Amino acid sequence: MRFSIMLLLVAGVMAAQQGEALYKKHCATCHEAAGERVPPFAALKAMQVRTIRASLDAGKMRMQGAALSAAERKLVAEYLGMPDSKPVEMAPTAYCKDTGAKLGDPLEGAAWNGWGVNLSNSRFQDAKAAGLRPEDSPRLKLKWAFGLGDGTMARSQPSIAGGRVYVGSLSGTVYSLDAKSGCIYWTYAAEASIRSCVVLGEVHGATPGAPRKFGVYFGDAKANAYGIDAATGKELWRVHLDDHLMALVTGTAQFHDGVVYVPVASFEEGIGGSPKYQCCTFRGSVVALDAANGRQIWKTFTIAEPPRPTKRNKVDVQLFGPSGAGVWATPTVDLKKDLLYAATGDNYSDPPTKTSDAVLALDRKTGRVVWSRQLTENDAFNIGCSSPNKVNCPDSNGPDWDFGQSAILVSLSGGKRALVIGQKSGVAHALDPDDEGRILWQTRVGKGGVLGGIQWGSAADGENMYVALSDLSFARGEPDSKVIGGMRMTPDKTRGGGLFALQLSTGEKIWSTKPAPCPADRQGCSPAQSAAVTAIPGVVFSGSLDGHLRGYSTTRGDVIWDFDTAREFETVNGRKAKGGSLDGPGPVIAGGLLFANSGYGMWGGIPGNVLLAFSVDGQ
Repeated sequence: MRFSIMLLLVAGVMAAQQGEALYKKHCATCHEAAGERVPPFAALKAMQVRTIRASLDAGKMRMQGAALSAAERKLVAEYLGMPDSKPVEMAPTAYCKDTGAKLGDPLEGAAWNGWGVNLSNSRFQDAKAAGLRPEDSPRLKLKWAFGLGDGTMARSQPSIAGGRVYVGSLSGTVYSLDAKSGCIYWTYAAEASIRSCVVLGEVHGATPGAPRKFGVYFGDAKANAYGIDAATGKELWRVHLDDHLMALVTGTAQFHDGVVYVPVASFEEGIGGSPKYQCCTFRGSVVALDAANGRQIWKTFTIAEPPRPTKRNKVDVQLFGPSGAGVWATPTVDLKKDLLYAATGDNYSDPPTKTSDAVLALDRKTGRVVWSRQLTENDAFNIGCSSPNKVNCPDSNGPDWDFGQSAILVSLSGGKRALVIGQKSGVAHALDPDDEGRILWQTRVGKGGVLGGIQWGSAADGENMYVALSDLSFARGEPDSKVIGGMRMTPDKTRGGGLFALQLSTGEKIWSTKPAPCPADRQGCSPAQSAAVTAIPGVVFSGSLDGHLRGYSTTRGDVIWDFDTAREFETVNGRKAKGGSLDGPGPVIAGGLLFANSGYGMWGGIPGNVLLAFSVDGQ
């Protein structure tokens, strides 16, 4: 017996050594390069084995995984990850008593439908729909918490419609929950993880006289788009949007008049830095689909010309370009001009294009590019630019100043209009949608950077644009014997963050609020405010990588409500869950309820996996 145990221990040690060697050979160059764009070693160690295996087998690391055998992928995952937790069966009490309860018209009454709450992507909820007054906000208390399953981040922003909450998860599960209690009506298992929010819309083409039908629409990390029956969770259709191996959907689809507009991005920028990778061939796009059946109406690439061979790198691998310009955020609909506005990211390889880091105006019916306004030229970047060898770094070596957020269409005095949008450069822009995107004003709020500047979403209430600043920075110096070089990068607890109110007509700074300091004992803490912000009359809400969700006065900028989400929660579905950093999605508000995801283990942040519901006095 002792001999058998000894053999098992020896085998375990040998497997760990093999896994470590494979990691150092195939993975460490990127994951320990600069702590930017790809999860650092510490974030990988916080993931479960099954999560890493799924990424290597069929997820966004599937290209790297293809170079390893199944046994080698298993060794790497087991070296890096935490042991898999045993599946937790949800108690019967986690489900609503009447799971077949009739769904009312989700488009009537108070709702937050989709990413930006409306076609303009304002992320502003009016007083009637919000059901919250400024004086109510300080009284917000936790009503219930819902565990989103295994994972280190809660990335899918919830939608509220018809008294239900719809939210996706890292595991690929979509939940339909009761907004008041958090009980489950139905679940749906997608093919891959879900980073996007869902959007609801009425399915056209139903049989005359038949009951009205509403669909839930979203995309996944394999660039699939889905239409799901909002009442039952039954799949209506599923389509694959892009054949590129690294294509994914991060941005939420937009819905209007029976058409679903899906933005497509990719993770090729992350793997493009590998010296043996033929960087790069992906082109961003927007795809218009018939909401009833998923039929493609049109697809417009953000780069008109397909990639072609350019040069060979230092290790004699053929490179390609142009590439990149992914669409990371929800398109904005302009009914007056019948246009769709989509913001693009950077190029991944040379040559740089005129449509990267730009706002594109597309004809809503045909997808034709009507005009394009580029805000940063010659921005070609991939993770190789952050690595020591820089083999695949483009000659342009751009600053990586993507647009990660939607343009907001706003009305100004005198019948004028503007598109306002923040960029990773740290600059907020206002463009004239009636003059081919002519620049109206530009205001700098931060220094910008690969993970800096203005990231996932701003808000506008008719007077001001509310902009949260990331400027996430890293500090070297913590010793770690398991990391190549013996040092581990961690978020800088003293740099980054801040919230700004900019006048819509001029870009003038009305007020700014400095970030709160990180507690000295909170690991993975940063004051950076990368998450999308949300506004109601009198209050703007902003989450931080320090784990706090705060409400600020829109007139003064001072904090009037603060909730620390970085802790464990007792959940209504019986799953173990905790909060952490807030990044990506912002809070959503409707009918007197506020919902927010918590947990973001990327970039050395605080992992978590919980959806939180708040109401006045928790009632």
